[in-house]
Amino acid sequence: MLLPEIELSDTLYQVISEMDVKSKFQRSENMSRIHGKDTKPEMIVRSFLHRHGFRFRLHSKVLPGHPDIVLPKYRTIIEVRGCFWHRHPGCKFTTTPASNLEFWQKKFHENVRRDEAQSVELRKLGWDLLVIWGCETSRKSFPPPSLLDFVRKAKEITQ
Repeated sequence: MLLPEIELSDTLYQVISEMDVKSKFQRSENMSRIHGKDTKPEMIVRSFLHRHGFRFRLHSKVLPGHPDIVLPKYRTIIEVRGCFWHRHPGCKFTTTPASNLEFWQKKFHENVRRDEAQSVELRKLGWDLLVIWGCETSRKSFPPPSLLDFVRKAKEITQ
């Protein structure tokens, strides 16, 4: 069977318009389910801390950026960041959508800039900051060394 000749521009148009396998409605539904609080990685870290005897505050409104986990006794804040949204360097989940590239680059740049500004503010206020990436909460790599170090040091302080 012979294929009809198609101009290159038509082919490119077809490929670009078919990149997203979901309809606009389905994509909107998926995106609406993404929340900033109580994410699965955050719940894993909170559960780990609780099992190890730590008590903490969640999403403190008096601190810059409303940090995920606040441990006032240790002057420590734990941020659980999604690799995709917060651009975890070198992570396989830090992908950039091909469509609407300018929008996504701006969005990611603003997220990273905001994270950095909030980190500086928290440190100025005398808080230690521990960042746990979403990929570090998988079964194979959890708990990450930074979280284990924090738990060990905190236990030494309280003994």
